[in-house]
Amino acid sequence: MIGERIQSLRKRKGLSLTELSQRAGVAKSYLSSIERGLQQNPSIQFLEKIGNVLNVTVEDFINSDEDSAQKPDQLDNEWTNLVREAMSSGVSKDQFKEFLEFNKWKIKRE
Repeated sequence: MIGERIQSLRKRKGLSLTELSQRAGVAKSYLSSIERGLQQNPSIQFLEKIGNVLNVTVEDFINSDEDSAQKPDQLDNEWTNLVREAMSSGVSKDQFKEFLEFNKWKIKRE
């Protein structure tokens, strides 16, 4: 299951197996064996390295789709990436809260 998730995320990012292994600093052969399900219990360190390149957390690899469906308050990857992008662009929490309040006000007016 974890291997399938890694492969899916890698392909969505448009990365080859070689590119991901090089960027993450992991052995291509090991990454391949994880993706194909030959190895099924990668280390946390391995998942952290892969996750850093794919912009996902270790928890994203471990939690199944069923788990996330049962936790509606859990952020999906798209929301997580948007928050990370806002943070890296210098948006403060107060600015983000102000934006949300403005949107609530705007929706009420419509």
